[in-house]
Formats: sequence, structure tokens, C-alpha cells
Amino acid sequence: MVAQKDVCVTVRVDKDLKENADALFERLGLNMSVAFNMFLRQVVNEDAIPFLVSTKRTDFGREFSVNPITDVFNTTVQDDIKVNQQKGLPIAKYDKDKNQAYLEFADGTKEYING
Repeated sequence: MVAQKDVCVTVRVDKDLKENADALFERLGLNMSVAFNMFLRQVVNEDAIPFLVSTKRTDFGREFSVNPITDVFNTTVQDDIKVNQQKGLPIAKYDKDKNQAYLEFADGTKEYING
């Protein structure tokens, strides 16, 4: 059997990013080294970066957190709901008491989704 030839790679990352990634990897039963190797294997297997890389600018800037992303997502969802209401289209909602999703129509009627 041939011995595996491992090399050491040093990478600089933002402290908060590393801590957040470490926490996620721990929940997944991984560590940084295993996750990084998984990433590199996927790059080689796909012969590409396994996610969209773009020069398109965003409002998030270089240093972003979950909160601005969540805020933009929530605003976008609320805007879509307003557009659908203006068009008279049903809106998907969730009834916490019944633990069930439903569609609310322009006339106020609700149609529960069987799940």
C-alpha cells in the first residue's frame, strides 16, 4: 500500500467567519480540514468552483452577517406579498395553532394545504 502524501496549507480568514464555520462543521460532525478537503474534491470533480462566482456587486459588502441577508430576504418576501395582493393572487401563510400551511385568497377565504 502506498502512503498518502499530505501537505499542509495555511489560509487566512476572518476570525468570525472561522468561528462560525467551525461551529457549523462541528454540528455536521466535521472539522475544518475535512470540510476543506471536501471542497477541494468537489472543485476537482466538477472542474469548477461548486457555487456561483460573480463580479456582480451586492449591497452586502465585504463584511456581511446573517442579519443583513435576513433583512433583505424578509423585505423581498414582503414586497412579493404586496405585489400578489395587488394582483389578487393567493398568499401562502402558516397557521401556528393548526400547524398547517394555507393559501389566503383576496376575498379572505383560506384553503389549507394537506401535508
